Amino acid sequence: MLEQPMMEKLQAMRLHGMVEALERQQQDSTIRELSFTERLALLVDHQWSCRQNQALTRRLRNAKLRINACLEDIDYRTPRGLDRSVLRALTQDSAWVKRHDNVFVLGPTGVGKSFVACALAQKACRDGYSALYRRAAALFRDLALARADGSLRQLLIHLSRIEVLVIDDWAMAPLSEPERRDFWEICEDRYQTRSTLLTSQLPVSKWHEQIGDPTVADGILDRLVHNAHRIEMRGDSMRKNRNGKPEH
Repeated sequence: MLEQPMMEKLQAMRLHGMVEALERQQQDSTIRELSFTERLALLVDHQWSCRQNQALTRRLRNAKLRINACLEDIDYRTPRGLDRSVLRALTQDSAWVKRHDNVFVLGPTGVGKSFVACALAQKACRDGYSALYRRAAALFRDLALARADGSLRQLLIHLSRIEVLVIDDWAMAPLSEPERRDFWEICEDRYQTRSTLLTSQLPVSKWHEQIGDPTVADGILDRLVHNAHRIEMRGDSMRKNRNGKPEH
């Protein structure tokens, strides 16, 4: 008689994992061999796992990763300059995020920079960190719209709180004056407190020219480069199959 009210109270407290585990225990005749404390521990463990999975799902949804990528799926057989040991050391417990380091994934088009970047961000989400993926052009559009409607400060505050900000296709085109100013604000807000991951077809030595204004460029690069890890990729585009035709 007490079971249904108890279940309802657990549901009301949103302990759905515990309810699920309790229902499983009721169907398992061997569970009586366990002590009360052992059975309770199983219920708590299941509830904990459910909460952790829900949090991970929420982080991945909010990250808006362009590619459903994970480190385990990275192709090391194709010669692209990727070193498994370097990536393993970098991503162990997402140490680079804990240290507030930055990562640059560099190389020509089609070699898989976006995949590697999304895999690093996905691993960070799995390790409990928040992430957000934006293509550089889309990010600057968002900033311009926010400036126009008066919500720029709120957007900059939101970006400053993201623990891993992934900006894909960085420095593809010269920055305008508002873009330089906004990006400097982003870098300043995140400096030594958050991690930024940039992918680019251009080497870092060309970024100063793309940013434009020498003073602003110095400020941006000073906040990005000195604590950054560089993953330099090379090779032919992986978007082509063996016949040299683009894959679908």
